[in-house]
Amino acid sequence: MIKNYIKIAWRNLTRNKGFAITNLLGLTIGITCTIFIFLWVNDELTYDKFNTNYKSIYQVIANRDFKNNIFTDPNMVFPLAKSLESGYPQIKNSVMSTYASPQLFVFGEKKLKKTLVTVGGRYFDMFTCKFIHGNATALNKPNSIVLTQSTSKAFFGDANPINKVLKQDNQLLKVTAVIADMPGNSTRQFDCISSFDPSDPQVKSAMKEWRNSSYMVYLDLVPNFNAAQLQKDVNKVMFDHNQDKISTYFIVPMNRWHLYSDYKDGKNTGGQIEYVRLFTIIAIIILLIACINFMNLSTARSEKRAKEVGIRKTLGSDKKQLVMQFFFESMILVLIAFVFSIVAVYLLLPSFNVMVNKQLALNLGDSFFWIGSIVIIVFTGAVAGSYPALYLSSFNPVKVLKGTIAAGKSAVMPRRILVVGQFVISILLISATIIVYKQIQHTKDRDLGYNPNNLIEMPSTQSTDKSFASIKNELLKSGLVQSVTRTSSPITEIWWRSPSPSWEGMPTDSKIIMSGIATDVDFTKTMGIKLLKGKDFLGTPADSSSMLLNKAAVDAMRLKNPVGTQMRYGPKTYTVIGVTENVVMTSPYAPVDPLMIYYNQSHSNELTMRLSKGVQPQQAIALFKNIYNRYSPSDIFEYQFVDQEFGKKFIAEELISHITNIFAGLAIFICCIGLAGLASFTIEKRFREIGIRKVLGATVQQLLLLIATEFLKLVLVAFLIAVPLTWWLMFNWLQKYEYHIDISIWLFSIVGIVILLLTMAVVSINTLSAATTNPVKSLRSE
Repeated sequence: MIKNYIKIAWRNLTRNKGFAITNLLGLTIGITCTIFIFLWVNDELTYDKFNTNYKSIYQVIANRDFKNNIFTDPNMVFPLAKSLESGYPQIKNSVMSTYASPQLFVFGEKKLKKTLVTVGGRYFDMFTCKFIHGNATALNKPNSIVLTQSTSKAFFGDANPINKVLKQDNQLLKVTAVIADMPGNSTRQFDCISSFDPSDPQVKSAMKEWRNSSYMVYLDLVPNFNAAQLQKDVNKVMFDHNQDKISTYFIVPMNRWHLYSDYKDGKNTGGQIEYVRLFTIIAIIILLIACINFMNLSTARSEKRAKEVGIRKTLGSDKKQLVMQFFFESMILVLIAFVFSIVAVYLLLPSFNVMVNKQLALNLGDSFFWIGSIVIIVFTGAVAGSYPALYLSSFNPVKVLKGTIAAGKSAVMPRRILVVGQFVISILLISATIIVYKQIQHTKDRDLGYNPNNLIEMPSTQSTDKSFASIKNELLKSGLVQSVTRTSSPITEIWWRSPSPSWEGMPTDSKIIMSGIATDVDFTKTMGIKLLKGKDFLGTPADSSSMLLNKAAVDAMRLKNPVGTQMRYGPKTYTVIGVTENVVMTSPYAPVDPLMIYYNQSHSNELTMRLSKGVQPQQAIALFKNIYNRYSPSDIFEYQFVDQEFGKKFIAEELISHITNIFAGLAIFICCIGLAGLASFTIEKRFREIGIRKVLGATVQQLLLLIATEFLKLVLVAFLIAVPLTWWLMFNWLQKYEYHIDISIWLFSIVGIVILLLTMAVVSINTLSAATTNPVKSLRSE
């Protein structure tokens, strides 16, 4: 019986090639998009799952409660992990880790910068790493280093690197193990790992430091632990050593590190999970649009299938058999579309990987992939074939064979509802992509408070710090550089946050978290920052006890006359000598932090230069490289354009915008395919009517309007439904940004006109042929 179903289904599809190709194209695009989204979503949902202890690893996080906001902070004090190592039965293992930072490593003549993580505790007992050489005891001895496979290859080729020695700063590190590169969907990414030496005087000193927080602490916990009690224990340990009343500590499981990383006012507000949900919904929507096309086209051509149904029922076929027949037709189309989709994914996957910055792979040997594929095939086939199967199999054979049934009339209203649904989705997707684009552009156009153009920065070293005056003098003498300064962090980042200093008249309940940066002279001049009051550092001895504040800090402190105000910070008193305009240094979507700017002439992390007007960047960079190599020959010359570095802050939103645009465009294309097919069948049914109207004097324009009016009414209904729905969804999405656009009603008007014109174009192209055909051809048999 099944063989018979397949044979008849195949014959029907090959006889109706236009119907089959139209649906096949829509289904292929829909399934291809779904597979791409499925691969991306699967990669996001499986972050860190390669860890054996995935379910028991937690990170310690703190909410710092300041008066101007609650700041959620992963930075912990150095001794915390060691203090939690014993005496707490719920904790199996505790590990402390630095952030991954680029470090210069030297082996012979090779000099490479690789990201290094330094850890304390039994790291490899907690986190899963695949050892190629060595084992989990590799970091037990001081001055040991573990390399990833790609780092080992970069230094030593295919040779076994065990016991080889790398030089990092003035330290010699022996390679004790090689591990496989970290998977792309790991939150912890690095090139090499070293461990703290307990005998090092600096480490001994750090073990007594319970105030400065700049490390991450991870815990491996026993099953069924008591989270509330554990958090009390962590808070007690911290409070016993540092009576800090602004911090509350809590733990976050590994399964939330990547997907739920956003916090606001101390509460989790989501994170990457929002985009996972968004793309999952888009995948379902695209599949549903393709399925709706199948339903509409199947019911539209029901007159052609009515007699077939009537005869088969007369010959003894029951409804169940007919339903199975029509389901087999949809399943065959879906299976063919799936094969085409696999080919399309293989061809397009490299380009998709570049766009999403991932290394996704289509593994046909993966059972999980086939489970997902079967779900997609069955879902698509069942949804696409359900309504046509139930509708077509319900025809009364007596009425059909007598010719008293007008097949298709009872399907008009459901078909109209489905078409309206397609238009609603199209209007929603177009409107949403425009709003996302406008939000990104709105943020890009935000006043940054400084001029990022023609600004180049490079990492400073001990050598460049010692010779900074000479380097600066050479750069300025060249005429290629307008101004030079150095800072403790890039202008596009904040590396230092702390409670505000105290001042005379400070409210007793004042708790303000402030950002900080240390600079040399010409900071405001080089960065292009406007001084609202006072002056910049001049390089005089008085600058060592001077401070600049930004406008946000003055507002948060409520200082009426900030210049000249004495600020007590730690053991030292500073005088405010100037107030700068607010500078956007971190998220372009968030308000500017209150900022303290200190003078520091002894150490920096970044050199920043502003090019003179009209200077070719390549010419200036060649000069920088020459000077840098002379003063710091043992280091690697690197540089960044500040405007490009700041542009990286938009990568996530722009990526989402690009992906949404592509999938929205494909969804609309599928809608147009279905609309074209539906218009074609509508015209075919009204072919004689069109001929009669032409004989009676109807013009081509009148005939086009006659056919188009039915679809334009559906567009209007869809517009009335889609506008409030889109506004509600996008209004809620925009609320996650402090700095956002307002949704204009004109935007929906433009989208409505676009959909209207698109509908007119698709319907007109299909109607024009029938409207210009000689009516004799359609009326010859009358």
